[in-house]
Amino acid sequence: MSIALAYTLTGHATELEQLIQGCIRNERGAQEKLYRLFYPKMMALVKRYIDHEMQAEEIMNNGFLRAFQKVKQYNFQGSFEGWLRKIVFHAVADYVKQNTRYSEKVVLVEKDECVHKDHADRLYYDQLLKLVQALPDATRTVFNMYVMEGFTHKEIGNMLGISEGTSKWHLSEGRRVLKEKIEKAELHLKA
Repeated sequence: MSIALAYTLTGHATELEQLIQGCIRNERGAQEKLYRLFYPKMMALVKRYIDHEMQAEEIMNNGFLRAFQKVKQYNFQGSFEGWLRKIVFHAVADYVKQNTRYSEKVVLVEKDECVHKDHADRLYYDQLLKLVQALPDATRTVFNMYVMEGFTHKEIGNMLGISEGTSKWHLSEGRRVLKEKIEKAELHLKA
């Protein structure tokens, strides 16, 4: 079943709305269908932060469990996918908060040199994802939250229990490391 089909209006409730209603009634079949429908996108979200397959699977399942427990709170306004994404993201943030040790860093000056555009343009998506996943846990988490999710340093600090300065340091460090790795990856670039 594709997400596009789920959003198609048929004059009655959409297929997605029917699945959500089934989840509200705690119907296992509806939960399974909803899980399968959104699994690929939610797993992609989790894998931006967690590179170990078993941990990623566990975190994603915890996110879905939370969503099924809170599905009655969804008011059918706005994107269900966005609502689910937020819950799964919070499962990731909780995991990172519990399993990553942050050290306080003082940021005096944040220098941000750009990677040469030709290098970045030629990287395959999978190669870039692997480079991001190779960052240290704390740095990868802050980098993803800032770059991919669009959170501010203040929001990141509040969610992860770190200072804004520490968040800025992790972002700067992530960019520096990625820049070095992208420039060294010339052998793995598209022709």
